[in-house]
Amino acid sequence: MGVAAILLASGYGRRYGSNKLLDTWEGVPLYRRALEVLPLDRLDRAVVVSQYGEVLAEAGRLGCLPVLNCHPWEGISASIRLGLLAAKDADGALFAVCDQPRLTTESILRLLDSFEKSPEAIHALSWQGRRGNPVVFPRALYPELLALTGDTGGSAVLRRHPERLRLVEAASPGELEDVDRPEDLAH
Repeated sequence: MGVAAILLASGYGRRYGSNKLLDTWEGVPLYRRALEVLPLDRLDRAVVVSQYGEVLAEAGRLGCLPVLNCHPWEGISASIRLGLLAAKDADGALFAVCDQPRLTTESILRLLDSFEKSPEAIHALSWQGRRGNPVVFPRALYPELLALTGDTGGSAVLRRHPERLRLVEAASPGELEDVDRPEDLAH
């Protein structure tokens, strides 16, 4: 059961006020933290979609497939499409973001284990019933993900298929917290 990880790293950081991917948490840039928690030995491949050369170069150095997003203004759907096209033969696609600095490899492994048991379902990391990221989508839903437009992400597909959703408890509650403002990195 092969899963490809797709790291979405093309955002502008509008709410943040700058490119937050390059800001650090515990001395490590956010994008690098996101790359380092991916269990590469359990994945078919890891794809990093970004408009930023520094992120793509580091992704390549770490053994990931860097994919340039030349249309980041189209919103998250552009990154989803590019990532899926680079991983379309995988049985599942794990979509992750770069602004969850407390995310652990342990929780990603829990998602992968859950997907292996129910490969037709959508598996989302959660805490006490609250859904978050990353999310693993089965290949059967790739056409719907590829049809997304604008700043619409996988949540639109989730809403159409609530019966497929399986929540996977994170190792700790802080893993679902994301960084939206510079002061979030201080906490």
